[in-house]
Amino acid sequence: MTLPATPRNGAAPEERGVSLYVHWPFCVAKCPYCDFNSHVESFVDEAAWQAALLDELDHYAAVAGARTLRTVFFGGGTPSLMPPRIVGNLLERAARHWTVADDLETTLEANPSSAETSKLADFRAAGINRLSIGVQSFSDAELAFLGRAHDAAEGRRAVEAAARLFDRYSFDLIYALPGQQPGQWRERLRTALNLAGDHLSLYQLAIEKGTAFFAAHREGAFELPDDDDALGLMDATHAVTDAAGYPFYEVSNHAVPGGECRHNMLSWQGEDYAGIGPGAHGRIEVAGVRHATEQIPGPAAWLAAVRANGHGTRMRVPVDRASRLDELLITGLRLVSGVGRSAFLRATGEPLEARLDMEVVAALEQEGLVRLDDDALKATRAGMRCLDSLIAALAPTAPPEANTARTAG
Repeated sequence: MTLPATPRNGAAPEERGVSLYVHWPFCVAKCPYCDFNSHVESFVDEAAWQAALLDELDHYAAVAGARTLRTVFFGGGTPSLMPPRIVGNLLERAARHWTVADDLETTLEANPSSAETSKLADFRAAGINRLSIGVQSFSDAELAFLGRAHDAAEGRRAVEAAARLFDRYSFDLIYALPGQQPGQWRERLRTALNLAGDHLSLYQLAIEKGTAFFAAHREGAFELPDDDDALGLMDATHAVTDAAGYPFYEVSNHAVPGGECRHNMLSWQGEDYAGIGPGAHGRIEVAGVRHATEQIPGPAAWLAAVRANGHGTRMRVPVDRASRLDELLITGLRLVSGVGRSAFLRATGEPLEARLDMEVVAALEQEGLVRLDDDALKATRAGMRCLDSLIAALAPTAPPEANTARTAG
C-alpha cells in the first residue's frame, strides 16, 4: 500500500508533527516477565476491533487537528497477531486525517512464531516499513526460562525473513539472566549482531510486580546477577556493540547512525503523539495546552466505551508546568544526546537552567555523572549506569515510576 503524499483535508506541510501509537493487547501466551497491558483471549472479534480502533483514531485526529504524521508504531501485546488488513486500514485512515511525511516511519512489533512470520510480506504490503521482532534470545534454554512460545531456530528464521522483506528491522534481546556471565553474553551478542539490521534493543531482565517472575523470584526459584555483575554485563554490552558499530543512543537501544527508532526518539524528545487502543498513553497539545491522555486498559471495557462514546479515554488532563519540565528531563536523560537546550526552550518557553538546581548539576558534574554544555544536559556513560538515581536527583518531584519507563524499539 502506498500512502497519499498529501491529505484530503488540504493541510499545509509546515504544520506541527504528530506520531501515532496503536496498542493491540492480545498475545498467544503471557510471558512470565511481562508487565505490559497484554491479554490472552481464545477469540477476538476482528471486525469489532477494527471498527473501534478506527473510531478512536477519528476521535484523536479531531482532538489533535491538522498535523503532519511523522511516525506510526503498532505495539502490544502482539501486533503481528493482527490481520494485516486492519493495519492497512488504520494507516489509510490516518492518512485521510493528517499530512503524511515523506519519510514516514511505520513500525510493527512481531513475535517470531512461524505463523506470524508467514504474514510479514502482507504487513509490508499493508504499509509497514520497519519491523521490531521480539526474539529475546537465540538460546533454546534461555527461551524456555523466559517462557517464550518460539525456539531459537524460529527466531533466526524470523530475522532472516525480515531482512529479505524490510529495509529496516530490529530485534529485542534480554540479558542479565540467572547465572549469565559477561563472556557468555559477549558471545551471544556477537552471534546476534551477525543477523542484525540497523537497530537492536537490549534489555536487562527486570522483575516487575504482578508478573509470574515476581512471585517466583520472591520464593527463591532463581537468582539474578547482583548489581555489580549486572553493571559488568552492561559494560560488556557497550563494548561489543560499540566495536560492531551499534552504539547505544538510549539506555536500552542501539543503532547504526541513522538507524534509531524515530517514533521513540520523538516521544523521548517531548513531541506530540496520539495513543489509541486499550491502555495506550498519549501527549497532545490542544489550543496551546499539552494534555496527557490514557485509554481504559481492559480490552472488554475499552471496546464497550468506544462503542458508546467513540473513544475509550479514561483520562485526559492538562500537563502542568512542573510535570512538563520533569517529563522532558526524565525522557531526555535516557538519550545519549540528552536534554537539548533549544528543544527545552521551544517546549517550555524557558531556558534549561530555569528548571535545574544548578548546585545539584555542579555536584553531579564533579562526580562525572552529567555534562552540561552549550547544546544539552547529558548523562555520561557513568551516569547511565545509575540513571534512576540520577533522574531522582535532577527531577525530585517526579513520580518514582516515571523513572523506569520501558519501551521497545
